[in-house]
Amino acid sequence: MSSRSPKALELQQGRGALPPQVTFARRTSSGRYVNYSREDLDSEIGSTEFANYTVHIPPTPDNQPMDPSISQRVEEQYVSNSIFTGGFNSATRAHLMDKVIDTETSHPQMAGAKGSLCKVPGCDGTVMSDERGVDILPCECDFKICRDCFMDAVKTGDGICPGCKEPYKQTDFENSIDPRQPLSLPSNVQNSKMERRMSSKMDRRLSLMKSTNRSALVRSQTGEFDHNRWLFETKGTYGYGNALWPKDEDLSDDNRTGVTGAEQLELLNKPWRPLTRKLKIPAAIISPYRLFALIRLVVLGLFLHWRVTHPNEDAIWLWYMSIVCEIWFAFSWILDQLPKLAPVNRATDLGVLKEKFETPSPQNPSGKSDLPGVDVFVSTADPEKEPPLVTANTILSILAADYPVDKLSCYVSDDGGALLTFEAMAEAASFANLWVPFCRKHKIEPRNPESYFSLKKDPFKNKGVRPDFVKDRRRVKREYDEFKVRINGLPDSIRRRSDAYNAREEIKAMKLQKENAGDELLQPVKIPKATWMADATHWPGTWMIPSPEHSKGDHAGIIQVMLKPPSDDPLHGTDDEANPFDFTEVDIRLPLLVYVSREKRPGYDHNKKAGAMNALVRASAIMSNGPFMLNLDCDHYIYNSEAIREGMCFMMDRGGDRICYVQFPQRFEGIDPSDRYANHNTVFFDGNMRALDGLQGPVYVGTGTLFRRTALYGFDPPRSKDYQTGCWSCCFGKGKKNSVASAPDDNRALRRGDSDDEEMDLYTFPKKFGNSSLFIDTIPIADFQGRPLADHPAVKNGRPPGALTIARELLDASTVAEAISVISCWYEDKTEWGNRVGWIYGSVTEDVVTGYRMHNRGWRSIYCVTKRDAFRGTAPINLTDRLHQVLRWATGSVEIFFSKNNALLASSKMKFLQRVAYLNVGIYPFTSVFLIVYCFLPALSLFTGQFIVQSLDVTFLAYLLGITISLCMLAILEIKWSGVELEEWWRNEQFWLIGGTSAHLAAVLQGLLKVVAGIEISFTLTSKSGGDDNDDEFADLYIIKWSSLMIPPIVIMMVNLIAIAVGVSRTIYSEIPQWSRLLGGVFFSFWVLAHLYPFAKGLMGRRGRTPTIVFVWAGLIAITISLLVVAIHPPDGANEIGGSFQFP
Repeated sequence: MSSRSPKALELQQGRGALPPQVTFARRTSSGRYVNYSREDLDSEIGSTEFANYTVHIPPTPDNQPMDPSISQRVEEQYVSNSIFTGGFNSATRAHLMDKVIDTETSHPQMAGAKGSLCKVPGCDGTVMSDERGVDILPCECDFKICRDCFMDAVKTGDGICPGCKEPYKQTDFENSIDPRQPLSLPSNVQNSKMERRMSSKMDRRLSLMKSTNRSALVRSQTGEFDHNRWLFETKGTYGYGNALWPKDEDLSDDNRTGVTGAEQLELLNKPWRPLTRKLKIPAAIISPYRLFALIRLVVLGLFLHWRVTHPNEDAIWLWYMSIVCEIWFAFSWILDQLPKLAPVNRATDLGVLKEKFETPSPQNPSGKSDLPGVDVFVSTADPEKEPPLVTANTILSILAADYPVDKLSCYVSDDGGALLTFEAMAEAASFANLWVPFCRKHKIEPRNPESYFSLKKDPFKNKGVRPDFVKDRRRVKREYDEFKVRINGLPDSIRRRSDAYNAREEIKAMKLQKENAGDELLQPVKIPKATWMADATHWPGTWMIPSPEHSKGDHAGIIQVMLKPPSDDPLHGTDDEANPFDFTEVDIRLPLLVYVSREKRPGYDHNKKAGAMNALVRASAIMSNGPFMLNLDCDHYIYNSEAIREGMCFMMDRGGDRICYVQFPQRFEGIDPSDRYANHNTVFFDGNMRALDGLQGPVYVGTGTLFRRTALYGFDPPRSKDYQTGCWSCCFGKGKKNSVASAPDDNRALRRGDSDDEEMDLYTFPKKFGNSSLFIDTIPIADFQGRPLADHPAVKNGRPPGALTIARELLDASTVAEAISVISCWYEDKTEWGNRVGWIYGSVTEDVVTGYRMHNRGWRSIYCVTKRDAFRGTAPINLTDRLHQVLRWATGSVEIFFSKNNALLASSKMKFLQRVAYLNVGIYPFTSVFLIVYCFLPALSLFTGQFIVQSLDVTFLAYLLGITISLCMLAILEIKWSGVELEEWWRNEQFWLIGGTSAHLAAVLQGLLKVVAGIEISFTLTSKSGGDDNDDEFADLYIIKWSSLMIPPIVIMMVNLIAIAVGVSRTIYSEIPQWSRLLGGVFFSFWVLAHLYPFAKGLMGRRGRTPTIVFVWAGLIAITISLLVVAIHPPDGANEIGGSFQFP
């Protein structure tokens, strides 16, 4: 965007932003740009020196030489071959790239795809082409001409073909107008050509909608006209989103829908099949589970009462510490157990989804997909920590997903602005030309090539394979191996290329200096060490050697359309002898793929991942505006190609408009077989999350989540007044309807039009969403498209069938330029992004806070467990990496507890048990304080010869036995309804103590210092050893990385081991052995050591070797035992233990 003064920005707050401008520029040999006016370009167009200028000539009423559909396709091809840059105080430039990567690309959707060259002398531009890559030749002589030369010939050459010197015949290449092409809005509102153009663009929104006048559900099923039509009605003309509604006079009872009453009756009486089913846990399991939870609660209450009323007078300090810890443990267990009382399972019916949305019907005669669009977000920040090959495999799995190609878009957020990531994504887009059709042809699962080719099972077993499957697989495997070599060689390739171009620039500068200096003494030439793209121009993002405006925290915003939007109709492969693959029966189209790197400048808080995700939300709204968004980490790929359809079943089912997101469980690969550090975390994902699904829904865990776009925008759910619940309403009941206006301002969401008379006030949106009028215009469209299908009277707030069957509009330069402006560093200033809109800022765990805000507005979420895992990713199997991961989560929970996002401050829209669950999220790290004290109590007991109780009498043992039995029964029943294995449950218990005595304690300390004193502490790695064996799949498991987080567990283990030795020795040599006290202390010490066993095993390093740490431990233990033997062995004639030595 052009630079603007603050005063100008303030003046535009009320009326929206100016339309985006694209700067005309030419590229010099050094990679820099020189701006030109249109007159300069017109005068220089015949010069070969300026053959590579980049220019965008927008289509205007006086500049439309060809059919609009052709001109739009040509402009889209131009857009997809251009990299757009811009940001704060800088112009938005579209640089036409000769090539994106060093290797050639052939897919017509691919950026930089090779095509025929223009035959105009002095021009090396690419000839216009259609969706198959076939040249568009406007003259009968088939003279090949590029878009810019053709426009110039028509404008300044009187429409004469440079080849045959005959006038162009417009009708020779006109296509028949697509009957589905939407009409334009009348432009009497705009006053300038640019404003009319932006309005026309809004008329042809990227995600188009259509309202059929033959729908039997034009009126709502209550008999009244649909109250939602106001959103898209413009007095019978085409309005936002091209939704055409009949005029009021056409809605008479006799001629309302264009169909007969019998047809209406047949439609409304048709049996309605739900898309999802709720499968309740069998009563034989859940009823005993609830009963034992109640029994344990009662036994705990009686036990604590007995403990409080029977203090140990001999060791009152030991009794006091133990009773405080036990009370807290009981409170923590209640917080964890209460939300688990109503778990549910759910199932989807993909057959019904296909029948409703992709089967020919009276409202959709062609049978085109009526499913809403989905924008998939992949976030990465550092190619050194997040290998580009992993990210590329994730993108390939997305592009090959089983979802309508024209409804799927993928956006890659590169927060580091690295050329390595950019070119890796371009390589992935190029390889997708082969991989995606191969997956569709042979129904490959999983559709991540690395995972697929790494399968240890036979891919041909028990499958009805096609005759050419083996041949295709072998060739694709060979191509993938070459693809990996190219990806892994990119760092060296970029470095060599940049060194060569920098050396060339330095030689040029030295020659120029010698020519200008004459006999004067020459000074050393300093040339910035730039990073160069494949087309010999400067990379606008982060350079390998950082420099001003080219570093990780200081670079322009970048958008590159790697794969342009696919054509509307299926595109099958051709029977070409040169192509070894037979894709004649396969749709070879690819989804939209966009590379995005938001602008970063010094002095701005970019808010890490949350800020990057919000930038993707805005950019995707401008470019594709899918009403649903799926966010994935760069190492989480689609394992089940139908996962998006599974999630869409919930969103499109009855009542689905009140679902803010569908959370899928996280599944991991590369975990050691024993899962030493509970990396699978199945107790949480299969236990806690299923239980929350029976309340208001699972928490958002950061990845594998299908969002409703309008829920992220901060709107209330539909019919929110009908779902008001009181603070103390149970998880099932509805409370009294409360006035929304009475809620605190922090709890109130942006209201939207619903079944009441409240309307969406677009005039207030610039203050909340920013000053992009194009972005604001997309909000009501996304809201409409995300509604369930109104195919039954029970479906409220629905949309007419067939409303989303129109093709999405082609991209143009102004759209991408607007997307550049909304990812600039200043766009969020004085808006509610990060506060009430989008991902929420201010917490390390922004995911939990974002989900909490949605639940706090009354939305509900769904937990979708698919038969085949939906997504799979990687997790750290190294002990230190795992502890630091847990530290980050716990630190975020402490921040939540001390913020306004504390569940104690939740609104009345959140159900009581859901509030308890969120309260537990903020409180659980504080358990570490009491846990670490309790882990030292057995050792203190053995050292002093005392115990937490006066004696191990029958009452204490009975209570202990009752608590233990109830705990075991609860664990067994929880394993039954959750599907968790017993070993996984035990690993989770072990790591609960390991994390509680290390990472959780550090998080509490860090949080308290940050809140009280404003001091931030970071726990970093200090040393490494081992892990140099590349042949071992689990080599990271044996790497020892020393961290300060390891100190508390080591001290606990050492103290308990010494205490056991001391306790046993005292009891043996005492005149009156206190075996009961010894038994109690030793039992609890072994309980602590058993939980810390995986931690101790991790310190031993690699199996089969003897690391230094083993000798250190052996020496310490040997010295300790030797000293104890000397001290304990009583001398002759002495009554004291060890002579004059006496234990306290």
